[in-house]
Amino acid sequence: MKTRPSFLTGISRNVVILGLVSLFQDASSEMLYPIVPMFLVGVLGAPMTVIGIIEGFAEFTAAILKAVFGRVSDCFQRRSVFISLGYGLSAASRPLLFFANSWGLVLASRLLDRLGKGVRTSPRDALLANSALAEHRGKVFGLHRAMDTIGAIIGPLLAIWLLALSDNDYRFVFLVAIIPTALAFLLTFLVKETEASGKGQKAKNTSTVFLQFAICNPTGVVLPPAYWKFLAINTLFFIGNSSDVFLILRARDIGLSTQLTILAYVVYNLAYALLATPAGILSDRFGRRRVMQLGFFLFAMVYAGFAFANSTTLVWPLFALYGFYAAMTEGIGKAAIVDLVAPEYHGSAIGFFYLITGVAALIASSLAGGMWKEFGAAVTLGFSAGTAVISSFILLSWKENKIFKT
Repeated sequence: MKTRPSFLTGISRNVVILGLVSLFQDASSEMLYPIVPMFLVGVLGAPMTVIGIIEGFAEFTAAILKAVFGRVSDCFQRRSVFISLGYGLSAASRPLLFFANSWGLVLASRLLDRLGKGVRTSPRDALLANSALAEHRGKVFGLHRAMDTIGAIIGPLLAIWLLALSDNDYRFVFLVAIIPTALAFLLTFLVKETEASGKGQKAKNTSTVFLQFAICNPTGVVLPPAYWKFLAINTLFFIGNSSDVFLILRARDIGLSTQLTILAYVVYNLAYALLATPAGILSDRFGRRRVMQLGFFLFAMVYAGFAFANSTTLVWPLFALYGFYAAMTEGIGKAAIVDLVAPEYHGSAIGFFYLITGVAALIASSLAGGMWKEFGAAVTLGFSAGTAVISSFILLSWKENKIFKT
């Protein structure tokens, strides 16, 4: 009699540890993410255009480094060292926020945090891919996103409690946020390298590793046409996918208090966490394209809803739908990429994807800041909804050939 596979089938030790690392890191990040824009506007007096520039350039910095360190980790055939370094840099960025008395220091903190994210993200995703069988990739990436998002639920709730405890002292929240990011950094030292990443190419000693990197040809990465088409579709989508900061500020404009705005963002993360793993399993069974296409449509519905919402009651279901969109696209998109390329190119393929979509994110956030100032929220958010609808229809033409099964 054939036994039914359990939920834990295909979930390795590395997947669990990296999930816990992301949980603690995101708890720290999401303690800060909803309140930093309010700190910038309410305490430091920064204009909306500055918020757009800070978010855009922070993400652009991360995007460049994701490409660089994705390729570097392929050349070294080492992932864990870059994972530890990246989380360490993000931990080091937290004290800067506590001492910030101008938006320039907030920018410095965000850039250092994004520097860490850029160093670690592509090597981490490559290690996740190499720690999973092909038939479980959607589940593995979905579970990782779910654990990451559980941290994103804990973070804002802690922020609400700490703000109430400290009479809305933002700096107190910044100080406490150092603790979970330090725990995330320490956990990275439990991560193990996998043989799959090297396929026999792993260097035997340090000198050989550096020689291998020195002779590594950056133009020698072989990526198939299906990868480039998938990248082009996502680039179009990201042109309209500005920072979540704009949705948070829109919720405030509609009438939510600071605490309720943070709680609404918790609803988004709760929906994301609940659906991420089931969505990943569905993509393993029925294909990445169908699930992602639905996610793009949900994104368009959310942004159109925020564009024309005039009641705080609508904010809550819109943030929940936004969580469903994220669950159907973010982890599944990574699984789609590693389906298409050889294991020795996982870091490069994921990193270049992050680079190009990061450039699009820079354009999106900078454009959104300017459009918001000149034309208001409805035009800005409506533009994002439109690009998502167009991207969803173009995704119909993409063929998700799973070339590499191991």
